[in-house]
Amino acid sequence: MVLQNFIVFEGIDGAGTSTQLNILKKKLPEERTDFSSEPTTLETGKFLRRILSGEVPVHPETAAYLFAADRCEHIYGKNGIVKKTSEGIICFSDRYLFSSLAYQSQECRKGIPELLNSSFPLPEILFYFSIDPALSLKRIIGRDKTEIYEKEDFLRKTEAAYKMVMEDFKEKVPEMKIIEIDATLPVDEISGIISSALGKFGF
Repeated sequence: MVLQNFIVFEGIDGAGTSTQLNILKKKLPEERTDFSSEPTTLETGKFLRRILSGEVPVHPETAAYLFAADRCEHIYGKNGIVKKTSEGIICFSDRYLFSSLAYQSQECRKGIPELLNSSFPLPEILFYFSIDPALSLKRIIGRDKTEIYEKEDFLRKTEAAYKMVMEDFKEKVPEMKIIEIDATLPVDEISGIISSALGKFGF
């Protein structure tokens, strides 16, 4: 199912999704929009961030189940995405189930990420930021903290998995609009591409 008024930004770490969402947040009317991310700021998401930082080591499949649980709260919980979109609010999320399909597929048994995420609704628009992992890591190095997945060999496999996921959804769910963005383009140029794609919402 494609959920109207739901828009997702995806890409490997360092692709620039957060930068673009922060630009949008400053430009768009607060009363008509909502911005969130995964892991969420809920208690489920806070625990996941401890896992991502390496503070709490868990089995990869445990992490996959926890990501799905956090996503369930994000979508169906109190004041979740489903409720907000039904009220006409345009909801933006930095990452969604596509991250799980790309990242968790590297370490989980085949089919586990797909099974855990099969019942979640899909966004109306998906912006996929494509970038060479070597370049994304150069961006990440400037951050105060790094996460367990931020290693070049892992990110190369994840970027390849992302491309396969995108192609699969293009074929199977044509009603979900997928816009691939060259994440090496200047920030302003990327922002223009995104604004043009969001023209239907009247911003």
